[in-house]
Amino acid sequence: MKQNLGKLDRILRFGLAFWWLGPWMPQYNAVWASWLIAILGWIALIESFVGWCWLHSLLNINNKS
Repeated sequence: MKQNLGKLDRILRFGLAFWWLGPWMPQYNAVWASWLIAILGWIALIESFVGWCWLHSLLNINNKS
């Protein structure tokens, strides 16, 4: 698995994950929506550390350079 995320992309994903998993997480009346935000936050956090995104890989996007 080659990295396909650049430095700025990884920083932005980390910031997004920090916001969505922290006390500032958006809260909705629908429980499923809050769970969805939490799951997407964890995915963004993992991708920010690993440097690889499956969607970028699927669409042949490489921001590493």
